[in-house]
Amino acid sequence: EFGHEVEFISVEEQTDFEDDYEDDPKDLVPRAPIVTVMGHVDHGKTSLLDYIRKTNVAGGEAGGITQHIGAYEVVFNDKKLTFLDTPGHEAFTAMRARGAKVTDIAIIVIAADDNIMPQTKEAISHAQAAGVPMVFAINKIDKPGANPEKIKQELASMNILVEDWGGEYQSQDISAKTGLGIDALLEKVLLVAELADLKANPNRPAMGTILEASLDKGKGYVANILVQTGTLRIGDAMVAGEHSGKVKAMFNERGKRVKEAGPSTPVSMLGLSGAPQAGDRFKVMESETEARQIAAKRAQINRELANRATKRISLDEIGRRLALGTFKELNLIVKGDVDGSVEALSDALIKLSLETVQVNVIHRGVGQI
Repeated sequence: EFGHEVEFISVEEQTDFEDDYEDDPKDLVPRAPIVTVMGHVDHGKTSLLDYIRKTNVAGGEAGGITQHIGAYEVVFNDKKLTFLDTPGHEAFTAMRARGAKVTDIAIIVIAADDNIMPQTKEAISHAQAAGVPMVFAINKIDKPGANPEKIKQELASMNILVEDWGGEYQSQDISAKTGLGIDALLEKVLLVAELADLKANPNRPAMGTILEASLDKGKGYVANILVQTGTLRIGDAMVAGEHSGKVKAMFNERGKRVKEAGPSTPVSMLGLSGAPQAGDRFKVMESETEARQIAAKRAQINRELANRATKRISLDEIGRRLALGTFKELNLIVKGDVDGSVEALSDALIKLSLETVQVNVIHRGVGQI
């Protein structure tokens, strides 16, 4: 119209979220690798992490399926590693895609007594798209029907050759149950990390990613975050998505209070004005006022985008269905304890739309109903 073209850009681009801080090479220090464990449901990702952490998460999870991105720090051979656990269930595609974006190395867990499943293929393509090096953990080799060579054959048919087969990808046969091969797997992960030469500047304002956010009745909004560069301290003013606030308290994954969090450190923090979306970037600002202004501007842009967003069905199509006299709409409000699960559920519900019934998620949020 009027000889102009409209280009839609992301909220981040419109609110100038680019990192304008220039690091002095002298300030860069080695940082821990961020390792994401990915793979199909029930192939043993959480059991592997459990063995590595020597604590038990698997017992407390709904139906034994990882619900929220957990982040854990581990020390192996005097070197720190940060692990992210992404859900393997089909509904959590978006969470896995985000996990691949914040990570340095992906461990792809495949059960030796099964085939390479669709979720595994999808995890591999997320890692490839993000340019993340992969290490393959072929699990359950203690089982009678285990056939690691068959898995390597299937990988080869996907153009992924492991080192045993003359390729470049590291792979390790393991048993998450007995611990067999896990030390060798971690050594391979550290080797890949060494080649990547990972560095960050701890002496600058912190930036990173929101892994998950929820509303706690007693504490208010709790955000699980991963600091990627800089050091986050109590009292820092920050913006995350369309929310802002001051860091009031931080806890490590064992619930212990910490005063600061450097690069590659996952913490749980209190102080934001709301629950940002999983995958939102956070940045420490000069003042709370500046953080509030950016958050308000983003909220306004998001409202405009939501008003502009078309429903997934055209007006002509609605007209056609109304003429048939069979068309109904089902408007839903989706609420959940954390954002990643709300997003997964909303997407799954929209996919249930039929020729006769259009499912619309008119609002989704985190917190009490």
